[in-house]
Amino acid sequence: MNRNLICAAALTVALSMPSLALAESASDTKYYYDDVVNTGLDNGYSDSNAIKDGDPHFGWTLGRFVVSGFTGRVEGDTPTFLKTVGDQVKLSFVLDQDIDALNGDGTKKISQDKNGYDQYFQVPKSDFGRGTLIVRHTNYQNSSTAPQEYKDYLPALKVGAETEVGLFEEGDYEVALDYEIESPGFMNNPVLHHYENYRVYFSFKVRNGDTIVYLFDTETGGELFNGQVTESGFRIDTGGSNYLDISVKKEILNDARDGLVEDVRFNRTAKNGSEFKDPGIYTVTVRNNSSNDEPTTKVIYVGDDDLLKASVANGLSISEVQRQLDAGATVTEDGMLVQASATIESGDAESGEDAASIEETQKADAKKSSLPIRPVFIALLAAAIIVAVLRVVRGGRKKPEAPIENAPVSENEEGDEL
Repeated sequence: MNRNLICAAALTVALSMPSLALAESASDTKYYYDDVVNTGLDNGYSDSNAIKDGDPHFGWTLGRFVVSGFTGRVEGDTPTFLKTVGDQVKLSFVLDQDIDALNGDGTKKISQDKNGYDQYFQVPKSDFGRGTLIVRHTNYQNSSTAPQEYKDYLPALKVGAETEVGLFEEGDYEVALDYEIESPGFMNNPVLHHYENYRVYFSFKVRNGDTIVYLFDTETGGELFNGQVTESGFRIDTGGSNYLDISVKKEILNDARDGLVEDVRFNRTAKNGSEFKDPGIYTVTVRNNSSNDEPTTKVIYVGDDDLLKASVANGLSISEVQRQLDAGATVTEDGMLVQASATIESGDAESGEDAASIEETQKADAKKSSLPIRPVFIALLAAAIIVAVLRVVRGGRKKPEAPIENAPVSENEEGDEL
């Protein structure tokens, strides 16, 4: 049977490039594979013969491999499954047949392959049981693990159930299911029963689907974002994405201090853990060739030159920053420009606030001082009235005059002579 690719309805959403399909969420995506070939008999499952009419396996499939838990898929000779944060790419197998009555025929079954071996994976001859599953992983360094073997695999499966094989991180994978079918021979004589070997084999890739790298300060360990500055330098962390293309460009100030020049001797590719500590403006560009997405770019300044700090932090040209500095602007520690006019206005505003505050205080004080005036005035007025009345009363009684010493005595005063 030719390759049968069955995709869930969620994979109908595609980008402009027809080879890349994306789903709304990883739970909506599934990829099925059931391409089977006749490999002959007892030859290490090495042949690849089409199944034709008359073959015991003609017209039906034993089951299907299922890849799920991815967000996007890139078609090609080998499908690439793209995962994003939170995705778990899973391989499973769904058994569609009763292994003791294949295609509903009780005379055909999966037999015990007691002398099985796999030529391609270099699995030595042993008892394969009733079907053997083989999985091999190759990492980003092109280093392959020893094949994982699951012998006598099929008896443990339940018909119609999706049985998990494993979860897969980034890498290249190869999967094969080797099994032997026993079918009736002449006159259904057990001695004359017919045996054939079959194989379902496919390969796939798993890749992170983003273009994200993280930049960390080499001294503080804090994360640096696009447009930030650091005096100590930065380190690249790919966050577990091992198939990204990372390039780094460095620019420095020209001799006239009015523009940037590219340090062409420096420009290079980078990898996880690369560090950059020399002064300069660094442009880090990240590409993901698997997803065909637009590259991600981050600009970081390493050093303590205010001119370059402000250029990166504010996204301005060197000449524009210099113009603002000449006009009195200052540069903060993180590279932000503070205009002189803003400082003056801030000072004026503060002065205005102080004047208003003083005026309010004066009004309050005046109000406080005016509160006791009325009762005091009344009391003083009453006292003045009382004093005036007393003076009037005293003025009505004539005060006796003191006698004058040695004054001449009049004749009237002598009494008898008058």
